[in-house]
Amino acid sequence: MAERLTAVPGIRAVVLGGSRARGAHRPDSDWDLGLYYRGVPDLAALTSLASAFQGSPVEVAGPGGWGPWVNGGAWLRVDGVPVDWILRDLGRVEAVWSDCRQGRYEVGVQPGHPLGFWSPAYPGEVALGRVLADPHGELTALQQATSEYPEPLRRALADAAWEADFSVVAARKSAPAGDRLHVSLCLSRAFGVLVQSLHAHHRHWCLNEKGALAAAAALPDTPADFAARVGEALRGLDPAAVESAATVVRDVREVLHAL
Repeated sequence: MAERLTAVPGIRAVVLGGSRARGAHRPDSDWDLGLYYRGVPDLAALTSLASAFQGSPVEVAGPGGWGPWVNGGAWLRVDGVPVDWILRDLGRVEAVWSDCRQGRYEVGVQPGHPLGFWSPAYPGEVALGRVLADPHGELTALQQATSEYPEPLRRALADAAWEADFSVVAARKSAPAGDRLHVSLCLSRAFGVLVQSLHAHHRHWCLNEKGALAAAAALPDTPADFAARVGEALRGLDPAAVESAATVVRDVREVLHAL
């Protein structure tokens, strides 16, 4: 499939991503293929190829069809197996990587990413993926570069933990009124930022929210019972839960400042 995809005009490389690339998959896990393109990929050719692989019509979303960051792609079932095609603009990935090396990143609104899409996920996907087809060697070269986590990015994301404090302060104002939606959003944001900061602190790429809490809890020096304390605060959503969250933020920031 990867070889045939790179024959489509505009598609430069195909990378296996997700849990299967990391060896953390379950038997029913999807196969996630990143389709890295330059310019405008031939959507008609991609649609024809997807339909041929599935044996029935498939809708392929072009660039921007799934939002500004996830971009586009298709959901296929090939011989009963779920296969996801996810478009990635190679030029944009390279630009984000350049920013990351200088300690700059963005957090954009993106469907499917309730805590936002953190731009370092782009180079992280390349670093953690498995290159399946790369006839021009572009992804292979980029993967070698992203194997070393940039120190400016590590510092910037570790410093981002200040926002967790800010979010807890906001939650503290709403909790006495019983505004559970606002409190839940504030605390989720606070914990999401902490997870990003902890990953960066250890120079680990964090790609999305799924499984990120457990992964952060397993990192060295993460405060004891981190995941359990986060879960308790998110269940409570009352003034006591907010104060518990404040303690979690304080403990994590002490870890981040220790380096």
